Amino acid sequence: MAEKNSEDEGSVRWVLACELRRLRESSGRSLARLADEIKYDRTYLHRLETGERLSKLPVMEALDRTYGTGGLLVRLWGLARLDAFKDKYREFMQYEGKATIIHKYAVVVPGLLQTEDFARYVLSSAPTAISPDEIEDNVAARIGRQELLRRTPPPSVRIILDEAVLRRPVPDPQIWHDQLARIEAAAQAPTMTIQILPFAAGVQGLTGGPLSLLWMADGSAVAYLEGNRSGELIEEPAEIERYRLSYDRLRDAALSPCDSSAFVQQLVEDSRP
Repeated sequence: MAEKNSEDEGSVRWVLACELRRLRESSGRSLARLADEIKYDRTYLHRLETGERLSKLPVMEALDRTYGTGGLLVRLWGLARLDAFKDKYREFMQYEGKATIIHKYAVVVPGLLQTEDFARYVLSSAPTAISPDEIEDNVAARIGRQELLRRTPPPSVRIILDEAVLRRPVPDPQIWHDQLARIEAAAQAPTMTIQILPFAAGVQGLTGGPLSLLWMADGSAVAYLEGNRSGELIEEPAEIERYRLSYDRLRDAALSPCDSSAFVQQLVEDSRP
C-alpha cells in the first residue's frame, strides 16, 4: 500500500482504504477478479485501496453486496466524504445530513441540485489549479451530498433560486440543458419545493449571498451563510430567527412554486441543443 503521512493515517478515508484491501484479501479475491465481479476498472479499485481516490456511492454499494458487510462500507464512505470539506462547512454538512427541514437561497446552482457533469465543469474552473484526480474526488463528494434527499423519510426541502442562476449557462449546451432538466425534475419531488426569485423582484434583504436554514428533529436549528472562500455557521437562536424572517420575505417576493415550475420548463425547452 502507498505510504501515507501520519495525518492521512488518522483519517476515515485511510481507514476505509485499509478496510477495502483487508476485505478483498480475506475473501481470497485478486483485484482482477473483483474488477470482473463488480464491473469497475482494476486500476480504479486499486487506487481506492491505497486511499488515492474517493469512491462514488454506487461503488461502495456494490462492494458492500460483494463482501456482505451490511452497509459498513457505505457508512465509512459517508464519513470519509466529509474529509473533502473543511472547517465550518464540514460542520454544516453534518447538520445538513441530519436535518428534517432544509431551506436554501442560492445565487449559483446548489450542490443538492447539480448534475455530475455540471459539478465537474464548475470544480475544474476554480482559480486554484488542482489535478484531475482531485477534481473527481471533489465531484464525488459534492454529488454524494445528494444522498440525503433519498433518506427514509426524506427531508422537506425548499430552495429559492435567484433568476441569475438560470441565466448564466456553462459553455457546453448539453451540460447546461441537462442541468436545467435536473432542476425541473427535482421540483416534481413531493418533498422538494423550488421557487425562482425574478429580477423584477428588485433588491431583497438576502440577495447578497447564499443562505441555508436547517431544522433538526428535536426542533433545534442552525443557519449557514456562505461566502466565496469561507462560511459562517450560526447557532444563536435569536440570530437564526432574524434570518428566518428575512427568508420568509424573500419567499413572498419569489414566483409561486407553480409559476416557478413553468419558468424552468420554458428554459429547459429553450436550451435544447
